[in-house]
Amino acid sequence: MFRWRASTETTEFRSNADLEGQALTEAATPDAEGRDLLARAAERFGLSARGYHRVMRVARTIADLAHSEEVRQPHIAEALAFRLPGQTA
Repeated sequence: MFRWRASTETTEFRSNADLEGQALTEAATPDAEGRDLLARAAERFGLSARGYHRVMRVARTIADLAHSEEVRQPHIAEALAFRLPGQTA
């Protein structure tokens, strides 16, 4: 599990599920290919802002399990597969 510290040094996140706002953006923004995939999937499948952010959190966790510093397109694709079972992104 990846640990992130908020910009204010007083708040520590225990898990990716706790990430919100700027901390989520800093920790889970994917690479360009991942952003494109996520944007296309959000438009095609009508993801809400909440759903969009959930995909980012799950992708961050998948990247952590892969020992990747960055969230990449394959992590977004796998997160979308969990979010949209039976669909093709």
